[in-house]
Amino acid sequence: MANGILLIECADQQGIVSSVTEFIYTNKGNIIELDQYLDHENNHFFMRIEWSLDDFTIEKSKIGEYFHTLLAKRFNIRFNLYFNDEKPRMALFVTKLSHCLIDLLGRWYNGTLQVEIPVVVSNHEYLRDVVEKFGLRFHHIPITKDNKVEQEQKHLEILKENNIDFVVLARYMQIIGEGLIKTYGSRIINIHHSFLPAFVGAKPYHAAYARGVKIIGATAHYVTEELDAGPIIEQEVSRVSHHNTINDLVQMGQDVEKITLAKAVKNTFQERL
Repeated sequence: MANGILLIECADQQGIVSSVTEFIYTNKGNIIELDQYLDHENNHFFMRIEWSLDDFTIEKSKIGEYFHTLLAKRFNIRFNLYFNDEKPRMALFVTKLSHCLIDLLGRWYNGTLQVEIPVVVSNHEYLRDVVEKFGLRFHHIPITKDNKVEQEQKHLEILKENNIDFVVLARYMQIIGEGLIKTYGSRIINIHHSFLPAFVGAKPYHAAYARGVKIIGATAHYVTEELDAGPIIEQEVSRVSHHNTINDLVQMGQDVEKITLAKAVKNTFQERL
């Protein structure tokens, strides 16, 4: 069963919800889900609506054109149209840590992650065997301070060749360059522990343990040119007690990272953001 999904945003005004739902009802669409939100501070309206295309009278390729003509112009709506039977194409960037990579590949393999994964990119060979066991292509692109610009151009070429829709940094321990950010905008997702900015450096869990931290967590966010400061997509936390060792904290942190990243990816391919 194919569904249509509209993401809508515009200045708040009367009649938007009724007009959009009427557009779907009139054309024999059955609404499956509708979420709406009003940003009162900026008087800005957001909506996500999903409906069945089984009996819809407008052919799939013409829906965007009809919606633009009949409603988008009238309400000055910015919108994106998606279809749930078209799987988005996701690229994974990894370094040496495997927990987020293996979790996402497992969800993809068992069908709970409805995406295509044409390619996995890494600055190390460390995880090649894992990726290739899943039958996926692995690209090793080493990064140094001297070749960073040149290698990031290779990233862009690989992503373009594979028609990638969004990128997930599954514990990719490199700062993403300006060119990739400008090309993919808000379509790069990063995951990291939530100790920042209090505990920086290579051993944040050791520092947190020494301070007696009682809550650890993870943050999935969009990548921007300002390091680790992009809009947050998802966050999760886990309680810590004095019984937990440093190794416990590291394991708990990795478990939270996996769950948080999976939720962020799910919200992305379901077009809920």
